[in-house]
Amino acid sequence: MLNPIMLKNLCRTAIAEDVGAGDATTLSVIPKDLQITAHMVPRENCVCAGLPLAETLFAELDPSISFEYGLREGERCVKGQIMATISGAARSILTGERIALNFVQRYCGIATSAHKYVDALGDSKTIILDTRKTTPGLRALEKYAVRMGGGQNHRFGLYDRVMIKDNHRELAKLTGPDSIQRAVQACRTRFPELEVEVEADTLEEVAAALEAKAEYILLDNMTNEQMSEAVVLTAKRAKLEASGGITLERIPSLARLGLDFISVGALTHSVPSIDIGLDVV
Repeated sequence: MLNPIMLKNLCRTAIAEDVGAGDATTLSVIPKDLQITAHMVPRENCVCAGLPLAETLFAELDPSISFEYGLREGERCVKGQIMATISGAARSILTGERIALNFVQRYCGIATSAHKYVDALGDSKTIILDTRKTTPGLRALEKYAVRMGGGQNHRFGLYDRVMIKDNHRELAKLTGPDSIQRAVQACRTRFPELEVEVEADTLEEVAAALEAKAEYILLDNMTNEQMSEAVVLTAKRAKLEASGGITLERIPSLARLGLDFISVGALTHSVPSIDIGLDVV
């Protein structure tokens, strides 16, 4: 999922933003020939994600820097455990320290959050999904971090699945009745190779989506009782996805409803970063 060219381009942009014409403090204080070793260490338990980006960052700053992994991506990491060891020119390591940590802290935060949601499901067959509520330009990395935490990815963009949401439904009503049926048919005619998902706010809309033979139905902001009725009504004729108002505390109560998926925007739009330091040894 991590394209090397994408990683390099992102790191070059980050270096241009942060370093500019040069790291004034480091160039003034740190001797040119000084060599050091530093460990990347979390200050709290987490799931590891983003180390390839840190490795690319240091390589872009100074190809002579050695970057050794202490953990694999997706591996659980306890407070104080060495995630990676960076060795080489002190100037290069100090210049790249904050950028590298910003990257890893962010993606470890997403992976750790995803793991908590997956863990809260217990042995349920329901799958945790992310959404498109991601940072523009960084979606691939944020969805990658969700995978490292044990979640799965929803559609990547507007092009790889039809998703008829509330605004689509409402605007389709302007052209006549049976808006869901007609919207699904229009999408199948225009993009026959794509699966179709319909967002439903009510059980009546679930029934309409079933009649239209949508492959997926998103149950938007429904109560547990409504979703249980939707599971019975659907009788496995479509995959059901719960979305809206999903919190970590609510996950155990959803685990036994018979849902296929639970999508959680919070996995990417509001997770806290993990506290990680770079300790010189």
